[in-house]
Amino acid sequence: MTEQSSMTASQTGPSTGVIGLEARNLTVAAGEATLIEAASFSLQAGELVALLGPNGAGKTSLLRGAIGLTPPAEGWARIDGEDTVGMTPRRRARRLAYLPQNRPLAWPNPVRDVVALGRFSHGAALGRLRGADRRAVERALAACDLDRLARRSTATLSGGELARVHCARAFAAEAPLLIADEPTAELDPYHQFRVMELIRSFVDRGGGALVVLHDVVLARRYADRFLWMKGGRIVADGTPAATLSAARLAEVYGVRGRVEGARVEIEGPL
Repeated sequence: MTEQSSMTASQTGPSTGVIGLEARNLTVAAGEATLIEAASFSLQAGELVALLGPNGAGKTSLLRGAIGLTPPAEGWARIDGEDTVGMTPRRRARRLAYLPQNRPLAWPNPVRDVVALGRFSHGAALGRLRGADRRAVERALAACDLDRLARRSTATLSGGELARVHCARAFAAEAPLLIADEPTAELDPYHQFRVMELIRSFVDRGGGALVVLHDVVLARRYADRFLWMKGGRIVADGTPAATLSAARLAEVYGVRGRVEGARVEIEGPL
């Protein structure tokens, strides 16, 4: 049973009123295989929700089903009452910024041009950024520590640097919602904190963020709510204090751990 339950203000944030995302009884299938079964959750303004679970739990499938990229077999997902499956790509991009787990680039481009792709939903033309579009790109570059790399080709970047470029692209959209699938993957500890602080700041200024994380300690530091997944189902939904326990770590990940207040230690497999 599912349980209920510092960046400056000038940096990247939502540019419009925040819109809520709601999913009810969402079931996602691939052929005869059920990837997500009857998942219900919501994402509202002012909250950072961490989506947690082992590899293969269905986290990416849940995100794609919720934002309309994979039509559900049953149930529905809506943004401000509008079904996400029926949204045009531009309309969807203006309401939420999506940072997928796999982020291939068709060809090498300067970092600034890749980040500028986040402004296409606003009608911006590559190479001719003006006004609000240009300022949004500059804010995203600065927030992700990419100023000195702005003219570099993406083909010359390390994996961690490229991960930050994709984060900046999502932040440049300045959409009211942010859906990020493992945004800290391949980042060193310093930039993991930088990215999570940026997302936390976005939320504190009125945005809503749903973030897939594998680091429970990092999630405990920044998230307001945890969604726990296992076997294609949401098994718990609530605050870290209400849902994070040694028993939960054993149930979801199959590991021994200790939870003492804000302190979390993973000791090893069961």
